[in-house]
Amino acid sequence: MKEFLMSQWLWTGLVALVATSLGMVMAAGDENGSAKLKGKKIAVLAADGFEQAEMVEPRKALEQAGAKTVLVSPRSGEVKAWNSTDWGNKYQVDMTLDQAKPDQFDALLLPGGVMNPDKLRLEPKAVQFAKAFFDEGKPVAAICHGPWLLVEAGVVRGRKLTSWPSLKTDIRNAGGSWEDAEVVVDHGLVTSRKPADIPAFNRKMIEEFAEGKHTAKPATPAKP
Repeated sequence: MKEFLMSQWLWTGLVALVATSLGMVMAAGDENGSAKLKGKKIAVLAADGFEQAEMVEPRKALEQAGAKTVLVSPRSGEVKAWNSTDWGNKYQVDMTLDQAKPDQFDALLLPGGVMNPDKLRLEPKAVQFAKAFFDEGKPVAAICHGPWLLVEAGVVRGRKLTSWPSLKTDIRNAGGSWEDAEVVVDHGLVTSRKPADIPAFNRKMIEEFAEGKHTAKPATPAKP
């Protein structure tokens, strides 16, 4: 009987030790991964024609890191993605630009696609929405053609960034320093060139979004 009680005691202690260790591992995992952006609310600004992978994959990464994402668009209903060579899926808009206020969000994600930023830069509310994040020093991540909206908002002057190569001249003419790299980080701004860069883009985006506000750099006025 004594031996039985001793073995039960040892077994109970071993189970408790394993449970405690497992809990510590899970907590560390949450701290370093799934909970890294816990409590953060991220705006994803897009119009019809955004590149599907450049919205879906970064958005998924943000949510896996604990953030809440909100798809913002000029109009209510659905927005349609472009998927490499043809139209892709449709996605439900969570808030319109009339409803969304920059102070409701901790950071901004700008997917690419040729049509998407070309439409957004013609929307004064979209331009002002993006500019407000820079005015407040909040982190922004833009991929592929996404920085086109930032050129229109007058916020690339004095910054290092990358993009789809066809934007290189526009960025330089707006006072930015263009680099050919899979990801460039400058004072809370994360940029990448194309869908193949998404893994590196996601890693740096989560790092910068987790850091939160940076000291705001003065931005030039948006074009009238």
